[in-house]
Amino acid sequence: MRIPDIHQRLADLGALPVHSGRVVRAWLQGKPLDAGTRRQHTEHFLPLSVRDGLPALAEELGSLVSLRSEHPGVDGSARLLVALRDGQMVESVLLPRDGLCVSTQVGCAVGCVFCMTGKSGLLRQVGSAEIVAQVALARRFRPVKKVVFMGMGEPAHNLENVLEAIDLLGTDGGIGHKNLVFSTVGDMRVFERLPQERVKPALALSLHTTRADLREQLLPKAPRIAPDELVELGERYARSIGYPIQYQWTLLKGINDSPEEMDGILRLLKGKYAVMNLIPYNSLDADEYQRPDGERIVQMVRYLHSRGILTKVRNSAGQDVEGGCGQLRARAVELVNTRRLQRSAS
Repeated sequence: MRIPDIHQRLADLGALPVHSGRVVRAWLQGKPLDAGTRRQHTEHFLPLSVRDGLPALAEELGSLVSLRSEHPGVDGSARLLVALRDGQMVESVLLPRDGLCVSTQVGCAVGCVFCMTGKSGLLRQVGSAEIVAQVALARRFRPVKKVVFMGMGEPAHNLENVLEAIDLLGTDGGIGHKNLVFSTVGDMRVFERLPQERVKPALALSLHTTRADLREQLLPKAPRIAPDELVELGERYARSIGYPIQYQWTLLKGINDSPEEMDGILRLLKGKYAVMNLIPYNSLDADEYQRPDGERIVQMVRYLHSRGILTKVRNSAGQDVEGGCGQLRARAVELVNTRRLQRSAS
């Protein structure tokens, strides 16, 4: 289901745009669809035909996503394994300070070598209503004032659905535009479309290295945009919207934590309207990739900071529950497959 489908269902019930807005805003806040306001009860505002049709619509919207399991972290986050109506699963993450990370695809086609989500490939797109439903679900637990599109999937590969969700969240959803963060490995369609949108989100670009050859190895199916060109495209967008680009750099020990890479960051970002987010890899003992030692991470931050690059360390939320993006879903799928094998064997 996409967001225009919801508006069409309401129009078919006899709702005018002002009525649809009231219903959709209630849904986005995690409230019953017939929730009124302190000044105006529903029966004094919505037409009878709309009120009669809301239970069926509420049931349909409620079935878009459902909570499969919750995994609280010691950092105040909570990773949510979310089931879609067709049985597929995605992950949402309740972040500290009223944030939420949502998924835009089931799986991902980019195939980043250090990402669990990419190992499954792309299974299907997540509809715009399903994306927004993750926000409505999360708001049943706690307030959500910031939404980052950094969960499972590459938003640029599901651009129309993601832009529909961003537009609704930035209007009826009541979320400030710079608190909607579009994360991408870099795609020319993003730089063409975002400046034209009514709601212009903040942009997070997955850089990970300043070397074009290494980036092709780490992000094998990402568009072939050289790091320096990607930064120039990001800088242009940042200046046009008035808030900085976030550059994402997953720290991989012995791969992209060298002094040469740090000097490359200085070369690319010096004087740019940018924030560098260093993200220590959420590694397990058996992983091919590992995070750098804590001392090395501190050295990198100090080096970049002292030379004028605003740098932050962004640990993945919920690392204590082994909740790196895609891990919860992978474990759930493995459990389902194991049970199927056991049933077939018996």
